[in-house]
Amino acid sequence: MPYSGTVQVGGPADVHELRDLMISKVAVGPMNNNAYLLRCRATGEQLLIDAANDAGTLLELIGDDGIASVVTTHRHGDHWQALQEVVRATGARTYAGRHDAEGIPVPTDVLLDDGDTLRVGEVGLTARHLVGHTPGSIALVYDDPSGHPHLFTGDCLFPGGVGNTFGSAENFARLIDDVEQKLFGQLPDETWVYPGHGADTTLGAERPHLGEWRERGW
Repeated sequence: MPYSGTVQVGGPADVHELRDLMISKVAVGPMNNNAYLLRCRATGEQLLIDAANDAGTLLELIGDDGIASVVTTHRHGDHWQALQEVVRATGARTYAGRHDAEGIPVPTDVLLDDGDTLRVGEVGLTARHLVGHTPGSIALVYDDPSGHPHLFTGDCLFPGGVGNTFGSAENFARLIDDVEQKLFGQLPDETWVYPGHGADTTLGAERPHLGEWRERGW
C-alpha cells in the first residue's frame, strides 16, 4: 500500500519508504498525537520524533534494534508523556529546542538551535527554530537527495494553518513570520509535511492560503 499518512490511535503504523530513510508514523492517545520513527537504511540506526504517549505502542514500533535518539518538538505535555519510559527502556539521547528544554521534565542531552544538524545513521536532519506556539519549538527538515524534502513540524504547521498561539496576536505574528521565512521561504512546494497531530500535507497545498491565515489572525 502506498503511504497516505492516515493513522488512528490503536491502529497500525503507516510507513513512508524513501531510498535512504524509512519513516513510520503512528498515532497515540488520548490527544491523537503523531509520533515518527526514522530508520537509516544504510546503518539501521533509528530516531524517534515525539515520545508523545502510549510507551508500549512506541516501544513495539521501535522493536529490538532500539533507538539512538529521541527528539521532542516542543514543551507541551502531550508530546512527552512517554519520554521518560522510552528513554529508560532504550538509553536514547534526548534532543529538544534550547528554549523549550526547561519545560520538559526529562533532561535534554542535546539542545538544538536554528540550523543545527542531527543525524540518524548516515542521514542528516536540520533543525528550524520556530517561535510562537512555544518559545522553543523545533521543526526538522530532511532534504532527500533523491527526492523532495520532508518536514516534521510538531505543532507549528498543520493542514489549514499554523499552530495555536492561544489568542496572542504577537505570538501569531512571530509564528507565521517564522513559518513563512524558514519553511515556505526555503523549501519547495513538493515538501512533504508531517505534523504533530492529524493528516499530512505539502507546502504546495498550503502556500496559496498564507495570506488568508494572516488576515484571519490564527
